Amino acid sequence: MSIPKKPGGKAFEVLQSLPRITLANMRPEPGSQKLEKRRGRGQHGGNRSGRGHKGERQRGNRPRLGFVGGGTPFYLAIPKYTYNEGHSRRPQYQPLTLRRLQYLIDLGRVDTTQPIDLTQLVNSRGVTIQPNKRDYGVNLVDEGSDIFAAKINIEVQRASEGAIAAIERNGGVITTSYYDPISLGILIKPVPFFMRGQPIPRRMLPGEDMVPYYSDAENRGYLSDSDKIQEARMALALKYGYTLPDISKDELYRMLSMRKGVRQLFFGLAPGWIVNMPEKKILKPTDEKLLKYYSS
Repeated sequence: MSIPKKPGGKAFEVLQSLPRITLANMRPEPGSQKLEKRRGRGQHGGNRSGRGHKGERQRGNRPRLGFVGGGTPFYLAIPKYTYNEGHSRRPQYQPLTLRRLQYLIDLGRVDTTQPIDLTQLVNSRGVTIQPNKRDYGVNLVDEGSDIFAAKINIEVQRASEGAIAAIERNGGVITTSYYDPISLGILIKPVPFFMRGQPIPRRMLPGEDMVPYYSDAENRGYLSDSDKIQEARMALALKYGYTLPDISKDELYRMLSMRKGVRQLFFGLAPGWIVNMPEKKILKPTDEKLLKYYSS
C-alpha cells in the first residue's frame, strides 16, 4: 500500500532515509550568521584556556619559591650577611668570601707576590664597589676558610674573626682600613684619575663612629698599635689552635710587612705625587708648603 501523496510527503521521505539526529551530526544552516562566543566572568574571562578566577588561588598561580606571606621573601627579610641590612644611609660593605678569593688567586687574577688592596680586588672582577650607592669597601668573610691556602698581604675595610685567623694561619697579614668616598672612587679607578694629571689627595680619617673599630688591634685596624696587633695575633692563634708562623724569616717578609700610611691611598705612591701616564713618570712636589700639607 503506497502512502498517498500529501503536501510535505517528499520531505517526509527524505527524513526516513536520514540517520537519527544527534549533537554529533548537527551543523548550522549554510549562510547563517556565526554567533559570538560568550565571555567568561572575572578579570580574565576572555582567556579560553580555562585558567580563570580560582577563588583563593588567584589566576591559578602558586606562590613563588621562598614566599612566606606579606611582600618580602625570607632571603630578603633574613639576609645571609646582616651588615648590609638596615637604613639605606648606613655604610655598605660588599662581601668577599675566602672561597672566592682563593678562586681568583688560582686563576692568576690576583698576584700574591704584591700587596693586595681594593684596586687589585676590583680589577680582578672579584667585587663590584659603587661609592654612589653607599659602598665603603669590602668585608672579608670566612666562608671557605677550610680550603684557603694562600700567603698574602691584604687590605680590606672589614673582616670577620674567622677570615683573619685563616689568613694569619698561612703566614699572611691582613689590615682593615678606611677610605672616604672620594678616595674610594680614586682607588677603584686609578687610571682615569692619573690621566687627569692631578696630585694624589690625602686620605681622610674615619668618622667618630668608625674610629673604635679601626683603632682596635683585634680587628687589625690600621690605626692600632703594631705591638698590640702582635699580641692579638698570638691570642687568636691560641684561640683557634694553630701555630703562628714567623714571617720575619720569610723571603717575602718585606711584602708581608708593608702597610700604607694613615693618609696614603696607593702602595708606593705618597699623597701629593702626580703620575704622568703618557711619559710614564712620577712628579714629586718640592715646595715646602706642599710638602708640609701632604705630610701632615
